[in-house]
Amino acid sequence: MNIILLERIARLGQVGDVVRVKDGYARNFLLPNGKALRATAANKKEFENRRTEIEARNLEMQSEAQQVATKLDGQSVIMIRRAGQTGQLYGSVNTRDIAAGLEGAGFHVLRSQIQLNEPIKKIGLHDITVALFADVNAAVSVNVARSEDEAERQAMGEDVSVAGDTFDEEEIVEEDAPDMEEVFEEGAGETANEDDADADADADPEDEDTTA
Repeated sequence: MNIILLERIARLGQVGDVVRVKDGYARNFLLPNGKALRATAANKKEFENRRTEIEARNLEMQSEAQQVATKLDGQSVIMIRRAGQTGQLYGSVNTRDIAAGLEGAGFHVLRSQIQLNEPIKKIGLHDITVALFADVNAAVSVNVARSEDEAERQAMGEDVSVAGDTFDEEEIVEEDAPDMEEVFEEGAGETANEDDADADADADPEDEDTTA
């Protein structure tokens, strides 16, 4: 589909450029978001009549985006998720989750502005880019952890991807060893010895071997 760009779009063109893009990209993103018009004769004429207005609007939007980028750049958003012992998430963190997290921090960001090649599926600090406008980007850290405590420790540089505390093997062995006093009741050994002595005393002398 041929379209007229109403704003500068990276790797695509400048305001007023007529470019060819995939139909799905145009219908699902560019046209409904007011970033382009179909390149019809009527739209070309309309664009030229409004070019000054459109270009001024672009400069205003770029300035607003730069102000947001100044505040947003370097921010961190915490995502609490369930994960296994190795740090693998039971699920994932996607652009919708990140946009919601930034919204909670006071930044209105569209999902389409979050540059994420694939969903996040592991505990850790993940650096992403938020494209607020053409050539206006902000770097954001997504802190994915099992708890607020882990997120705080992770932010301080600790590796919490592998869960579980270390332990002293010798201490565990000592704790698990049975108490000998519980296994053998007090005096049990003495009783056994006394029973053996009584048995010897009761033995019939005639049972002894008297052959020379």
